[in-house]
Amino acid sequence: MVRKAVPLGHPDFGKAFPCRCTLEEDAEARRQRLQRFSNLRFYLRLTFDNLQPEGRGLEPPQARRYAQAVEAARRYAEEPHGFLVLAGPSGCGKTHIAAAVANRCIERGTMALFMAVPDLLDHLRSAYRPDAETPYDELFEQLRSVPLLVLDDLGGHSSTPWAEEKLYQLVNYRFAGQMPTVVTLAVPPEQLEPRLRTRLCDPALSQVHVLGEWGLGGLERIDRLGTPLLRTMTFEGFDPARIARDQEELRLLREAKRQAMRFAREPRDWLVLAGPPGKGKTRLAAAIGNYCRQRGRPVLFLVVPDLLDYLRSTFDPRHGLAYDDTFEAVRTAPLLILDDLGSHTATSWAEEKLYQLINHRYNSLLPTVITTNLTASQLEPKVRARLTDPQVSTVLPMGRFQFYDEGREAGPGRRPRP
Repeated sequence: MVRKAVPLGHPDFGKAFPCRCTLEEDAEARRQRLQRFSNLRFYLRLTFDNLQPEGRGLEPPQARRYAQAVEAARRYAEEPHGFLVLAGPSGCGKTHIAAAVANRCIERGTMALFMAVPDLLDHLRSAYRPDAETPYDELFEQLRSVPLLVLDDLGGHSSTPWAEEKLYQLVNYRFAGQMPTVVTLAVPPEQLEPRLRTRLCDPALSQVHVLGEWGLGGLERIDRLGTPLLRTMTFEGFDPARIARDQEELRLLREAKRQAMRFAREPRDWLVLAGPPGKGKTRLAAAIGNYCRQRGRPVLFLVVPDLLDYLRSTFDPRHGLAYDDTFEAVRTAPLLILDDLGSHTATSWAEEKLYQLINHRYNSLLPTVITTNLTASQLEPKVRARLTDPQVSTVLPMGRFQFYDEGREAGPGRRPRP
């Protein structure tokens, strides 16, 4: 302790004040106490100082998304408010960013708690035991009320009704109180339990950053959008005048291109491109996929026969990837492009799998693009009912193509977008 050299009568005369070293020791002690509480013992090295702003070896579109997420996280760490959601596959850097936010908040004297979701659920389960060090109610209250909570790897836990209910209670409490919360997602936001998704992705409270594309259950092996030919297909390179045989066909192809560009800018509902070979169905579908992927949207482009062959191969125990996981990745892909529907061998198994896939995406209103050279009558009836539903699907003729059987050329299954 020290006393200030001030004249008699000064308000501070004779008073003892902590010296600089004492103040520094107190600040250090407070920082260490916050670190012990934070559960960051293994993540103290993960800071903004050793985080590469554009990631490591990323392609330009993904590097831009990563840099935007890092900058948003820096701002958030200086003034935490609302939710910061970081989504991406394992190894994309989301945990480093989340830990850097927590470490920076601790440096600034803000209490933070970092919890991996599987560990959090294990702690909650163990807290029910009579001999638990921290009773369940006390532990859950700590999680609900901590000034900054980081939930790492949400979606990587075992999904049980109990686990989903506890997570919803926690997230909903912090959502209602608009309490600073950082969440990293191990699955695409679209795969979250609906109640969680509405809280975590609420645009009024949340910043959501997707750092990379998931492996899609190994489907990157048959995703054709990255092949040398398809990745060169763009709207600029699609010239209806080079394909059309007459003015009417030119009109139809131009309308198909216009609708495809509109869909790419705002993917929603379904787009069915129907026509004979050589009219540009695959080119236009690939242009949609490339446009979306360049803007950071996850896209899965699959040729139907390749998809069915791949699904069959996953039944082999030596394959290494489970059928259920693979099929779920296709069913829930944020944007799915199915190319060449109808070119597969029509077995009962194939028709059933395609119906299950199409029906799920139909009921979930997931954006989907389908190309086919089949007419409506040639489609399996249950599939036809989904593809031609005017409430969901827009059917576009690629040139002169008799899609319907009513003696009229194929027109939109629903009114085209303006």
